[in-house]
Amino acid sequence: MNILVVDDEKLIRDVIKEYLLLENFIVYEAEDGTSAINLVKRHKIDLVIMDIMMPKMDGYTACKEIKKIYDIPFIMLSARSEEYDKLIGFDLGIDDYVTKPFSPKELVARVKAIIKRKIPEDTINISGITLDNLAHEVYVDKKLVTLTPKEYDLLKYLIDNKNIALSRENLLINLWGYDYSGDDRTVDTHIKTLRRILGKYRNLIKTVRGMGYKFEYKEKN
Repeated sequence: MNILVVDDEKLIRDVIKEYLLLENFIVYEAEDGTSAINLVKRHKIDLVIMDIMMPKMDGYTACKEIKKIYDIPFIMLSARSEEYDKLIGFDLGIDDYVTKPFSPKELVARVKAIIKRKIPEDTINISGITLDNLAHEVYVDKKLVTLTPKEYDLLKYLIDNKNIALSRENLLINLWGYDYSGDDRTVDTHIKTLRRILGKYRNLIKTVRGMGYKFEYKEKN
């Protein structure tokens, strides 16, 4: 994973970089917003840690410009903790806001949490089901099964939100879109097909009476 650290203070960049390298991240550095934008154009950046108050171009402006290029996850750093500053950042679509001084270990933990939440793993293994996100393939007990693209998306969405009750409306909006003209039976039909394909794991997809469905799975200790 490639992390871009943007701060006009070299000492802060060095500390953040040291802790990120310990976790095997690849680290790029920039001392201002303009340099950060140029780096994003030249390299694949998975997450940006950016200070707000910088010369040439402030963090808010740089964030806005970068998100026009790629929708990259952002953690903003600031010496101020005013609610107004945080609201500006969240309106721009940042993922987290850290006030200086901060714990480098906590910052790295926040980086990991955002990456886990926003950047899908290459494969997901849950019970006897494996999703290969790169190939868009599903294996049940190591045997490849055939799913349509929509069935794959539905299964992945259920697993990504495991143990959360999802309404049929939620599923329709997130997987078929706001302008879909079908009805709830579309979801029911796809769930029925998924259960048949999953075989002995069919019962992991639970019906939530009067609402919708959830993928119920408890990690074993």
